[in-house]
Amino acid sequence: MLFSPPKSISSEHKDVIHDVAFDHYGRRMATCSSDQFVMVWDKEQGDDNWKKSAEWKAHSGSVWKVAWAHPEFGQVLATCSFDRTAAVWEEIVGESYNIIGQKHWARRTNLVDSRTSVMDVKFAPKSLGLLLATCSADGVIRIYEAPDVMNLAQWTLQQEVPCKYQASCISWNPSYTRERRCTKYFKLNNSDKKEGEMKIHDLDNGYANYPFMVEDPDSYIVVPQVPMLAVGFDDQNCGANNRVVILQNITRLRRWNKTECSTSVTDHCTSSVTDPVHDLAFAPRLGRSYDLLAVATKDIKLYILCQIMNSSFATVKFKLHLAANFEGHNSTVWRISWNSVGSILVSSGDDRCVRLWKQCPVGPHDKSEDERGVSSPAKSLDSAQGQGRKYHWKCVGVIKAEGLNI
Repeated sequence: MLFSPPKSISSEHKDVIHDVAFDHYGRRMATCSSDQFVMVWDKEQGDDNWKKSAEWKAHSGSVWKVAWAHPEFGQVLATCSFDRTAAVWEEIVGESYNIIGQKHWARRTNLVDSRTSVMDVKFAPKSLGLLLATCSADGVIRIYEAPDVMNLAQWTLQQEVPCKYQASCISWNPSYTRERRCTKYFKLNNSDKKEGEMKIHDLDNGYANYPFMVEDPDSYIVVPQVPMLAVGFDDQNCGANNRVVILQNITRLRRWNKTECSTSVTDHCTSSVTDPVHDLAFAPRLGRSYDLLAVATKDIKLYILCQIMNSSFATVKFKLHLAANFEGHNSTVWRISWNSVGSILVSSGDDRCVRLWKQCPVGPHDKSEDERGVSSPAKSLDSAQGQGRKYHWKCVGVIKAEGLNI
């Protein structure tokens, strides 16, 4: 995969840049730094140049994260900081530029419920309304709601979810459907397979749709209906079973609860998350019957999250399976992000490289897993299903900090 050479931007930040966020259309960019400033950049029409359109002092401490709301709600940003607050900002549309030719952003609200540093802030998918989630060093996840989207000065604390350890990052599941869909899962041994009879994974192109095993063959894979939020932890005292927590929203109770699989990320996995989590990201579902969750630690772990319902429709359980380890960085991975359709994962690490990972059909001349920088426990699942691997994950592109493709 070839890329045009990356362009450097003189940010004019006076300290370390902690986060970069693009808006919904990729035409605007926001940066935040330890210099306590936030800057907004606009991509100029007709070329790839970025022009700074606004900058302001946002907090009285280092600004850790910045996030854009969906443009349906206007030009809205959220920031969080070491000063124990999160803030919501809105661009004043139609107001004249200031004396240095920049647009004006107004602070609409200051969220001051945290007693420690607020480590991450994220807006929910627009289908859930104007919701905002924050996580703090005190281990509390807070969900805020704007009852009136036309009045961004009013935010209510919907719920606090204590998690005991220092939280570092959060990710909303962007895929949420109110439609209840389920797929029957069954398996047939080759000896039991009659002429003309096809297994369900034969019909669905196999490994891409059901890359995991279900203990009870007479069960259903249910497309998750509930909003979900994943939280990562970087506390050194946090155990392996508590590095990732997944919250689900119980609509009838209007409450966020931890899922059963949250306390044990090792469920059906050959390795757990034992290192501090720096970032995590749900992939857009786009027709899959399960969700993909990428977790950035000293490498990248890709998990499959699905709901299994038994044949009597009595119980529904979340199952978490480790699909692959991406070890190509050979160093700490700090940021990960999916493309808009959930087919390509982008990561950056201490090796000063940006890497792109994609699930591709297996070719006769493909490299081994070690050469691809990917290890996958799913090999045993393939053999258990009685079919060879049809798809695998591999690194399809690398961009070095100097701008060279390798």
